[in-house]
Amino acid sequence: MRLNTILFLFITIFHNAYSQEENLELKLDSIIAEADLMYKYEKAVWISTDLLMSDKKLKKNYGGYVVRHETDSIFVTYLDKNQKESIARYVFVDPNFNKPCQISLETSSLTLLEKELLDTKLKMINQLSDNKYNISFPQGFNPNFVLIKANTIFKLYLIMGTSEAGVIPFGNDYLFESDIEGNITNWKKFHSRMIPTYSKGPNGEIVVSVIHSHLKTTPYITATDICTFRLYGELCGIGEFMVLCTATGKYYKYILKTNTIEITEP
Repeated sequence: MRLNTILFLFITIFHNAYSQEENLELKLDSIIAEADLMYKYEKAVWISTDLLMSDKKLKKNYGGYVVRHETDSIFVTYLDKNQKESIARYVFVDPNFNKPCQISLETSSLTLLEKELLDTKLKMINQLSDNKYNISFPQGFNPNFVLIKANTIFKLYLIMGTSEAGVIPFGNDYLFESDIEGNITNWKKFHSRMIPTYSKGPNGEIVVSVIHSHLKTTPYITATDICTFRLYGELCGIGEFMVLCTATGKYYKYILKTNTIEITEP
């Protein structure tokens, strides 16, 4: 009887440990997937904005943009100054993501979905002036808004950008979720402040890996961390970064080359 009890306890402990490990892997897979989508949105905007701004006529009439995705394709639509019409559309498809596979520079009416994305983006951004969000932008850094429609809700990520060479603008990042009408219903701040990371040390040393820590309210590496690193890490010549999550005591290492997360404990 006692042996059966011991065996039962052992099996229960083993099962629980396996389930926790499996759940963690699923969680990390979902973080990678969200970071991939955010990165594609921002990378497509980077590339297409450069193309748009090289045309003096389009540059003069530029009034913003909206982004959407469908399966493996990313669509970027640029608006005129009055935000009433499209002045350019770019389509990016995996795996050749470094240049658009389709470009249309014809002025045309916005589609219903483009209007919905624009209206929602403007409505959500306007709500961010509420003091409860306590949003500010440090000098030298600019906000990038990534709006993703997910079934019946919208997700608006706020991540930092910079034009300063050799800097990865970690931190000061948020996620705002809204209902289908664009009213913010949930929000989260991932880091308490900006955590700019530099590709060179104070004496010119070359940095190959970087680390920062998370508060207990952010128990995992985040999609915003990974997206920001994918955008700027390669430009800085840095191939990996680590996050210490104080809630779990675990280290999460993101490796750019393989787009994977490794977990270690002290």
